[in-house]
Amino acid sequence: MSDQVLHVKGRVLAGPDEDRVRDELWVVGGRISYERPAGAREVTTVEGWALPGLVDAHCHVGLDAHGPVPDDVSEKQALTDRDAGALLIRDAGSPSDTRWIDDREDLPKIIRAGRHIARTRRYIRGYAHEVEPAGLASCVAREARRGDGWVKLVGDWIDRDLGDLSACWPRGAVEEAITEAHRLGARVTAHCFAEDSLRDLVEAGIDCVEHATGLTEELIPLFAERGVAIVPTLVNIALFPRLADGGEAKYPRWSAHMRRLYERRYDTVRAAYDAGIPVYVGTDAGGTLPHGLVAGEVAELVKAGIPAVQALSATTWAARAWLGRPGLDEGAPADLVVYGEDPRADVRVLAAPRRVVLNGRITG
Repeated sequence: MSDQVLHVKGRVLAGPDEDRVRDELWVVGGRISYERPAGAREVTTVEGWALPGLVDAHCHVGLDAHGPVPDDVSEKQALTDRDAGALLIRDAGSPSDTRWIDDREDLPKIIRAGRHIARTRRYIRGYAHEVEPAGLASCVAREARRGDGWVKLVGDWIDRDLGDLSACWPRGAVEEAITEAHRLGARVTAHCFAEDSLRDLVEAGIDCVEHATGLTEELIPLFAERGVAIVPTLVNIALFPRLADGGEAKYPRWSAHMRRLYERRYDTVRAAYDAGIPVYVGTDAGGTLPHGLVAGEVAELVKAGIPAVQALSATTWAARAWLGRPGLDEGAPADLVVYGEDPRADVRVLAAPRRVVLNGRITG
């Protein structure tokens, strides 16, 4: 840990409510303190509006468009996220072993979901373990033991015979798999674009759904009742028209479906938020998307109609609580981002961090 003493002054946004706003904090030995350290002489002062390190709750370090990448590429990905202020990443599926990152105090903290688990020939080549329903529960058990409390399923994908999106797993298989993950202490999330996979997954006990573009008026109350979170990845959904154009000639039904999901994306997210469904920030960086997009995703949530402070919470206070990690708490690791203006007034401020502090060290 760092022996550098930092003094952060201005407005320390330790929570969404005004009574959680402080005028200053100190960083001693890499940890947060709200009391001036006795005998501190050499102190670096940073001024501005401070937030907990941002959370990207759907990110893929160690993955590009073709599959796993070398460690030096993973390092560049992680550094890009860090410099954008994303200091806590839920890695929602990666075929690369990135455990070495845990030993680097200059790289973001990662919560891993192991490798994607997909139905045979129903996902991007090189990304996932591909299994049939009979082997799903045992594969989930292996990834639950490898991950950091999460497992990632591919809930739907294009069925080439059907020419459209369809669910990948029968109800019984996902029930068995989710039960096994929970027995092992892991939560389960699933990639889902379409509508028809959602009810079975939620009723089987899933904890989160990625993208969730297929949410409908009929399904939203079920999500709210069960407390199932969504991570909309709107910066990724923005690619749907281009994908639809590319598949038009061969899969016109799929292309039309993707366009419909895109066109109602903001309405879907706002309806979920209004119903009380927990919504968190995730970019889907890695694969085909660049890293460092967390500020853009927060801005997309605001564009969808989520109030600015709640959109901030979806990448800070609420997101960290959901993932079981501290924010700007007394004694917590000093992972924070300082901005030149108040991000509550305009979330676009997040795109220009003044200082990034990770494990008590100024990194940018």
